[in-house]
Amino acid sequence: MIEAKNLTKSFGALCAVDHVNATIQEGSVFGLIGSNGAGKSTFLRLLSGILQPDEGKIQIQGKDIYENTEIKSRCFYISDEQYFFPGITPLELQRYYAIFYPQFDTERYKKLMKAFGLEENRKIRTFSKGMKKQISVIMGLCAGAEYLFCDETFDGLDPVARQAVKSLFAQDMEERGITPVIASHNLRELEDICDHIGLLHRGGILLSKDLDSMKLGIHKVQVVWEPESCVEENLPLEILHKEHRGSLCTMTVRGTREQVQAAVTATQPVFFEMLPLSLEEIFIYETEVVGYDIKSLLF
Repeated sequence: MIEAKNLTKSFGALCAVDHVNATIQEGSVFGLIGSNGAGKSTFLRLLSGILQPDEGKIQIQGKDIYENTEIKSRCFYISDEQYFFPGITPLELQRYYAIFYPQFDTERYKKLMKAFGLEENRKIRTFSKGMKKQISVIMGLCAGAEYLFCDETFDGLDPVARQAVKSLFAQDMEERGITPVIASHNLRELEDICDHIGLLHRGGILLSKDLDSMKLGIHKVQVVWEPESCVEENLPLEILHKEHRGSLCTMTVRGTREQVQAAVTATQPVFFEMLPLSLEEIFIYETEVVGYDIKSLLF
């Protein structure tokens, strides 16, 4: 388990991570979202042991991470800002990582390099941004690390490569039980891979929730009632959002699927259907509850 308690990190007058408390369970995919400058990268660097906290602590399985060689050997950090030694090739980089990760899977590295169409003897500086990201992902997956900390990992990848990386993460979770922590400002990228989401805003965790629980607790419905009807005003549901287009009323409500169906059906509508909500829509309504407009934070 990864646990942060009152985690704080400042750079001069800027408080990048402000008394963050978070728990990340083993074997889950934790998505960390927030706008640029929200503190995602700093949080991941603290989690990787690159930075030392000013206050509080961050631990993996009850052990501090900073200057802990044993814990760091079980973690792999994929930075948003790709850096490689000048003139290095993927093959040389693989040999370098194998020094620090004794369980580095060289056979799998060669297989993945071939699958992604990457030349292992070519200078990395000549690769595109997306290809550099692919190299970093391959190194992380082959290192044998239990924890993958990914900063904007899907940024720059084409749709095919993006789906391939997600599939590789899922495969390693099933076979090795890895725990990926993925930071992104793009909700759509995380929706089909993460099972827990944390929203970071101005250095602090605004909310942290299980994705399935969130999806089960909020629903969008479209209803048509008889003209002049005011049934919706008396619905025994918490209405988070409502809009009318002619006779069609679209509402976002809180409650279980069964509760929503029973409440609306009891009003004998002319037309009624329940629609799926995207992760973006769920977060808009969840953050409105605590006084923030996610649209202004993320987009």
